[in-house]
Amino acid sequence: MQGRTPVVRAAVVCAALLLLATAASAADMWIGTWKLNVAKSVFSPGPAPKSQALTFEAAPGGIKLSSETVGADGATTRGTYVGKFDGTAVPWTGNPDADMATPKRIDDSTYENVWTKGGKVTMTAKATVSKDGKTLTITQTGTNAQGKPVNNVVVFERQ
Repeated sequence: MQGRTPVVRAAVVCAALLLLATAASAADMWIGTWKLNVAKSVFSPGPAPKSQALTFEAAPGGIKLSSETVGADGATTRGTYVGKFDGTAVPWTGNPDADMATPKRIDDSTYENVWTKGGKVTMTAKATVSKDGKTLTITQTGTNAQGKPVNNVVVFERQ
C-alpha cells in the first residue's frame, strides 16, 4: 500500500492541476490562441496587417498575452505582457503604440485595456468573446504612434 502512495499523490496533484486549468479556461473565455480574420475586421486608418495571432495563457503573475503581427509591409512584430487583469498597469514590450497595458476584467468573456506610452493614454481596447466562444472581437479607439486617430474593430477566430 505504501508503494502506491506516491502514485496516488501524483494522481491527486494532476487532477487538481487539471481542475484549476479548466476553471481558469472557463472563467476567462479569451484564454487560448486566436487568429485575425482580416476580411471581417475594420482598420481605420489602414492598412490592415497581413496576419496577427494572439495567445492568452494562464501565468504565475496572472494572464500572459503574446502577439505576433505581420504588418502590411511584411515586417513581423512580437509583443507580450503579463497582467492580473485587475486594472493594474504592467509593462508591454513590442507594441509601437504603448509601453504599458492596464487590462481590467469586466466579466468572464470581456476585458478592457487602456494603453499608455510615456505616461500618456494612447488607446482603449475592449475585447469580448462571443457566447459560443469562437470569436474574439476587439474594438480599439485612440491615437496611434503616428498621431493618427484609430477606430478599429478587429475580429479573431479561436484556433
